[in-house]
Amino acid sequence: MDVLSDVLAAMRAGQPYAGRSTCRAPWGVRFPASDAACCHIVLQGGCTLIPATGTPTLLGVGDILFTGPRHAHTLVDQPGSPAIDFQPDKTSGYSVIELDIPGPGATTEMLCVCYTFDLVRQHPLLRSLPPEIHLPARVGDHNALRATVDMLGTELHQPRSGTDAILPALIDMLLLHVLRAWLDDSNLHADTGWATALTDPAVATALHLIHHQPENPWTVEKLATQAGISRATFAKRFTTAVGQPPLTYLTWWRMTTAARHLHRTDTPIHTIAHRCGYSSEFAFSKAFKREFGLPPNQYRRRHQPTTTRT
Repeated sequence: MDVLSDVLAAMRAGQPYAGRSTCRAPWGVRFPASDAACCHIVLQGGCTLIPATGTPTLLGVGDILFTGPRHAHTLVDQPGSPAIDFQPDKTSGYSVIELDIPGPGATTEMLCVCYTFDLVRQHPLLRSLPPEIHLPARVGDHNALRATVDMLGTELHQPRSGTDAILPALIDMLLLHVLRAWLDDSNLHADTGWATALTDPAVATALHLIHHQPENPWTVEKLATQAGISRATFAKRFTTAVGQPPLTYLTWWRMTTAARHLHRTDTPIHTIAHRCGYSSEFAFSKAFKREFGLPPNQYRRRHQPTTTRT
């Protein structure tokens, strides 16, 4: 996987869910601060975003709104309308949620998608997301994103054989296309941050190596050589873009990868240690405990579900 896909796979927690909402004025829906990020796409009518802080934003047909984790917000047909709390039943096992608010006024239809992230070890990319990303509908903009929205809307409106398998892939595609659009826009207006990290050839090369070969004994010198620039230039560019020095990020990613293996698999600890660049289980356990406050075996017992997979 590329770095962006890898980050999302590592940070995902739980099952995403999606649904179509039909709301008739007057209406409002409050989304509390949580570990979930949301995408709202207006299919018909319009509404207003009321953020926890900041200025309200008008949303029209075709507009896409992304709200980051831990950012409470409310959608209303107009300011002052009564609002209900969005409280999906996450224990039902279903990934499709329908919301219907009756009323005498104009109708607004939306697609709503929610993703839950592991915020205990939040990736720097997720930390850099703004509270809201508003992508207004413009002809010719983000064609792949619009196509994904159309496919997702069709599957939710007319479920068929295979819908349960298709929906998770479309939900992932939607999030990736939204983040791509944000990164592309950010790259036009800034020379630092993750938009730069993923497009700067030297930094992107180092990130790819760290993510996909964490077992290698990387040094700043070795990464700079692979990136094709001097050690000093590489260290400065990487730190500026990523927000951490190269070896600090390397250790963070190794520990994040190790925790994911311990949480999701039965892989022996000595194998995880080797995959994460440690020559001995003892050295790995010491580093892991320093990072998480628990040795690997205790972390596994505390966090791993009853049923595991390899």
